[in-house]
Amino acid sequence: MLDANIKEQLKAYMDKLQQPIELVAAYDDSKKSQELRELLEELEPMSSKISLRTEESNDVRRPSFAINRVGTDIGVRFAGIPMGHEFTSLVLALLQVGGHPSKASQDVIEQIQSLEGRFEFETYFSLSCQNCPDVVQALNLMSVLNPNIKNTSIDGALFQDEVEQREVMAVPSVYMNGEPWGQGRMTLEEIVAKLDTSSSEKDAEKINQKDTFEVLVIGGGPAGASAAIYAARKGISTGIAAERFGGQVADTMGIENLISVPYTEGPKLVSAMEQHVKEYDVDIMNMQRAEKLIPASRPGMPHEVRLENGATLKARSLVLSTGARWRQMGVPGEEEYRNKGVAYCPHCDGPLFKGKRVAVIGGGNSGVEAAIDLAGIVGHVTLIEFGAEMRADEVLQKKLRSLKNVEIITSGQTTEITGENGKVNGLNYTDRKSGEQHHISLEGVFVQIGLVPNTEWLKGDIELSQHGEIIVNDRNETSIPGVFAAGDATTVPYKQIVISMGEGSKAALSAFDFLIRNSVDESEGEAA
Repeated sequence: MLDANIKEQLKAYMDKLQQPIELVAAYDDSKKSQELRELLEELEPMSSKISLRTEESNDVRRPSFAINRVGTDIGVRFAGIPMGHEFTSLVLALLQVGGHPSKASQDVIEQIQSLEGRFEFETYFSLSCQNCPDVVQALNLMSVLNPNIKNTSIDGALFQDEVEQREVMAVPSVYMNGEPWGQGRMTLEEIVAKLDTSSSEKDAEKINQKDTFEVLVIGGGPAGASAAIYAARKGISTGIAAERFGGQVADTMGIENLISVPYTEGPKLVSAMEQHVKEYDVDIMNMQRAEKLIPASRPGMPHEVRLENGATLKARSLVLSTGARWRQMGVPGEEEYRNKGVAYCPHCDGPLFKGKRVAVIGGGNSGVEAAIDLAGIVGHVTLIEFGAEMRADEVLQKKLRSLKNVEIITSGQTTEITGENGKVNGLNYTDRKSGEQHHISLEGVFVQIGLVPNTEWLKGDIELSQHGEIIVNDRNETSIPGVFAAGDATTVPYKQIVISMGEGSKAALSAFDFLIRNSVDESEGEAA
């Protein structure tokens, strides 16, 4: 199962085990069970603190295995073989059940340990999902820190009957105590906050006590991260408030155009960005959604940003880098069947549609790439492009046309997503040339029609373009003195990671220049 190099690396990790752990395996006669057996038999000799035995109970999924701390009720379970994106989840589970300390903040650890009640989680993942490991690893860690919390992580592609029965059509999907509880990427902090209902009030109280920042960055994507780093390097007080650190990049699979990095993946890049920001004295406030901008009364005086939880942050200069989100079609049925056949991440949810018929909406690069990826998993792909021609790079179009299970429809306007019994069963579209109406029977619709800026909260307070983008000049200045903007939320063309990073750096340098030229004694300003 594991090559020699990985075995050597794993063995070095297993030297960090502090307490004995037991691998408890549940096999059946399948090929996957044999693969699981091989994996566990390779893990056992890597440390004297690891033992392996076979599960006797019939009340567990097969193939599956538990990782238990010997002599305790602390442990986690994987149903399936956690390879692919979940291999890191396996390594972390082995280490943490074995007593190796987590890198989570002490505040979050104490919050987890104080949770009351019994929480039995079941987390459905796919091995190609880049968002799933965040949820799997968070719930596994919580299981280690609090014995009242249990988590079983389930490979949805391996347990298709169960997925069909529960109508799981998007991953990660989390069940708690047998009932649907959450879907999509969630950080450890987000999961804990959802369980601890008083956490929002506690956060607001802490935030309201913070001093005025010299630079406050709103948004934690590539633009926000680079702005925070460049500001902090100037030695000025810097804060960053983000709804989720990493933003849209966390949902990106392969990244091949970041200069000097031939290939990386979104979650890896987000982790690297966050670690880089933490190298500096930056106050990172995650899970904070901006709700209202209150501009300063005059240059140099503090601006205010009101957050959704009721707290208010103050700063003498701002860098707005709130990024963008997937654009929705806005047709009947789209919202109704979201995560019930309507999806936006082919890498995450594609394996759940194995052998089925799906449509991809959009003929740009993202749409064509999605169709190519899905064609290797699903039974048939129909790509629908609104325009008369696809807009993707020619090399991608050539690859798409070579696939036998793909149909391409141009000049097609999707008018409705249809469904039955709570899930998608097809879509209606209009041929824009002939005006004819058509219906396609299918089980999934993947929407890939671009992005929309996250700027609704700024309307009426700052100048926006007709597309809702923040209007900036070549110094990243907005219509409000002391407020700068960068990244996908702005009018700067070409929404690329490398461009957002450069724009974030420019915005921070412009903010620093603004502070130098507009030094104001705050107490004098208030008195005036």
